[in-house]
Amino acid sequence: MALSKTKKRFIAGAACPKCNALDTVALTLENAVETLNCVQCGFKQTQTPKQATAATRQFEQMIGVFDPAAD
Repeated sequence: MALSKTKKRFIAGAACPKCNALDTVALTLENAVETLNCVQCGFKQTQTPKQATAATRQFEQMIGVFDPAAD
């Protein structure tokens, strides 16, 4: 089995949309695509930057941008 170089970042307090388990959702970013994974039930959801921009509310103010590559 090949090891992935992509870091999983767990989201504290997040509940899986499918199984509702807390603290089991991890976020990965690979090739500009964000992927949410539940390590409990295997739920997976992907989002491209274009989809993320479209989901932003019109009058929402951004405080900062998290860049995992900056680590």
